[in-house]
Amino acid sequence: MQINPAGYLENVRFISSPNCDERPTECAISLLVIHNISLPPDEFGGNGVIELFTNQLDPQAHPYFESLRHLRVSSHFFIRRDGEIIQFVPCIQRAWHAGVSCWQGKERCNDFSIGVELEGSDALPFEPVQYDQLIALTVSLLKAYPIIDIAGHADIAPTRKTDPGPYFDWGHYRQGCSSDDIHQHVQVGR
Repeated sequence: MQINPAGYLENVRFISSPNCDERPTECAISLLVIHNISLPPDEFGGNGVIELFTNQLDPQAHPYFESLRHLRVSSHFFIRRDGEIIQFVPCIQRAWHAGVSCWQGKERCNDFSIGVELEGSDALPFEPVQYDQLIALTVSLLKAYPIIDIAGHADIAPTRKTDPGPYFDWGHYRQGCSSDDIHQHVQVGR
């Protein structure tokens, strides 16, 4: 895997999300944020997440979707249960994944972070192939950008969010990252 200078991960499907904008001038990408998402909640394999990130989610298609009617969100990457990676926003742009957030005393994490959504929930373990893909993506991102921290959404918005959730195996992820020669100065998770 390789990130090109325009901020695209090569050889993956790209679906453009309108829910992004320019990062502030001279704002270095220093944080990777890991999330989980499933739409409808705890259901996998459908197009709900893609439709949400592209503002095409039909609020009548499922009772839960009505609560998302006015939500405008995106992530840079989405890793499905089968390991497919879909990119929605070039890394050099600001995706709208973190919301009200703070990391190491610095607010507005969207300004300086890359967001990766794993298809999953707080109720179930993630698939081994998702960890494999997340680790490979992480290595590529660390080669392309000056990332020094990796955190969960719950770490940057603890009063609002719980993801990536109790089933995300930070130890396994950290071990996989270190075996792939991730820089020692990067702080990974809890």
